[in-house]
Amino acid sequence: MEQADDAPDVILVVDDDEDIARFVEFNLRLHGFDVLHAFDGQEALEVIERRRPDLAVVDLMMPRIDGMELTRRLRANPLTSALPVIMLTAKGMTVDKVHGLSAGADDYLVKPFDTAELVARVSSTLRRNKEFREVSPLTGLPGNSRIRREIGDRVRSGVDYAVGYIDIDRFKSVNDRYGFVRGDEFISTLARSLHRAVVAVGQPPAFLGHVGGDDFVIVCSPDQIRPLTSRAVVDFETAADRLYDPTDAQRGFVELKDRRGNIRKAALVTLSIGVALSDVNKRITDPLAAIATASEMKTVAKSQPGSYVAVDRRRADGVR
Repeated sequence: MEQADDAPDVILVVDDDEDIARFVEFNLRLHGFDVLHAFDGQEALEVIERRRPDLAVVDLMMPRIDGMELTRRLRANPLTSALPVIMLTAKGMTVDKVHGLSAGADDYLVKPFDTAELVARVSSTLRRNKEFREVSPLTGLPGNSRIRREIGDRVRSGVDYAVGYIDIDRFKSVNDRYGFVRGDEFISTLARSLHRAVVAVGQPPAFLGHVGGDDFVIVCSPDQIRPLTSRAVVDFETAADRLYDPTDAQRGFVELKDRRGNIRKAALVTLSIGVALSDVNKRITDPLAAIATASEMKTVAKSQPGSYVAVDRRRADGVR
């Protein structure tokens, strides 16, 4: 079950030393974390089976299953392979640090450690892990949670912003004609075109995220949206034409067979972009509402021929 964005991160502390375990638990709870405790590696596996933590702080030396073996087992299980692990090692035992990292630990803490270092290591490891999980493996761009946080940050800062929702028209025709591998090339090409456009508009920095499939989101200042989308459309259409087989590109369409064996023609891909503007509609103070409005405008854009940018200019007071 996916954890809510505002729910506290759950930390599993695995240590047979009650004093150290209580010290770690107290300080983590003090900084807003939820904490579970296991006496050794065997109990840790049982706890993880019942409730999936966000990170494990694991002592190296423990009875039954020690920290090294526990980490190896976690990495070998597909359900826990991505669970971040911080290993607790004895002072000066460099070989233990090396072995712990080799077993798959993400970081280590040398005992004795102070509260500030403990919290800093836990926080930074969690942040790195979340950022890694949120990145699209195809495009390397941040995903849905990071997109929502970006819009939320702009709402809280009080600055006006624009949210653009982009997807590829007739993308299915590409997959049907050439297969998913070629389809992924179109998605990667759009990511590069959007990135170049984001860089070109300069400051303040615009944000680019990948929702999934051929859907992308940009977040920028309202005056950046036109130059950014115009540049992206021209760049993508030029690059996409080169991804078609020469015959299809030259005639401007692909031929596809329907279920009855009839030939139909599908025009080359274009872009539909829907835009929500916070300076026009002051009611947009929620990230999901901003994305929903941009998505609604993207549907409007799809009703138009060719690449099209549809901007929502409806005001909260109903005046246009």
